[in-house]
Amino acid sequence: MFTPQGPTLRELAVQALSSVEHGYDLLAPKFDATPFRTPDRILEPVTRALEPLGPFGTGLDVCCGTGAGLGVLRSLCTGRIAGADISTNMLAEARRRHPGATLVRADALALPFGPAFDLAVSFGAFGHFLPADQPALFARVHAALRPGGLLAFPLPAPPPVGSAAYWTLWAFDAAMRARNLLRRPPFVMYYRTFRLADVRAHLERTGFHVTHHPLPALGTRPDGAPNCRLVLARKA
Repeated sequence: MFTPQGPTLRELAVQALSSVEHGYDLLAPKFDATPFRTPDRILEPVTRALEPLGPFGTGLDVCCGTGAGLGVLRSLCTGRIAGADISTNMLAEARRRHPGATLVRADALALPFGPAFDLAVSFGAFGHFLPADQPALFARVHAALRPGGLLAFPLPAPPPVGSAAYWTLWAFDAAMRARNLLRRPPFVMYYRTFRLADVRAHLERTGFHVTHHPLPALGTRPDGAPNCRLVLARKA
């Protein structure tokens, strides 16, 4: 996909017809050669924005995939860093890139951690959770944080209605919904269901104090709004 090192169209089709777990197991060896891997142009501004809030002790990457967020944690945390993901093969790639990290195979809706972490991050994973699952997701992250711990994640602004990006996302979500009507198990990947107002409400009901800040390095929309915000949810 887009590069000779990435998956072929056929490989992506097989992945999309699998479950989320098995699909990412298949994609794992080539994942970092796709646009689905969070790029450094997002990771670096997030790291810079979090630096003044640290230093942090321990860190957790929720839905860590091949470990893009583990590099962020390594630069911000003085103690142990850990990652959790549902895909065995994605974790294997993360282990190869970050041999010192603690990596755990786990569903993010059932994270097996007590209050052990000072910072939790997540990049590009929330489209895999239906809106009805977001309260459970945030509750498990809340339980994994120490008092005063911070959950941080970038949240891109939705594309302007009628723009090419808007219709691309709309078509992608429509295709995934059609696929899930026709085939089981479902492959949940809906990029238009993670909206700031809803997310903030879920986080606050979970017990987080929520703020968000623009990431200027990622630019602004024609109306002056930021292209991407950093959401900061702190456990009381």
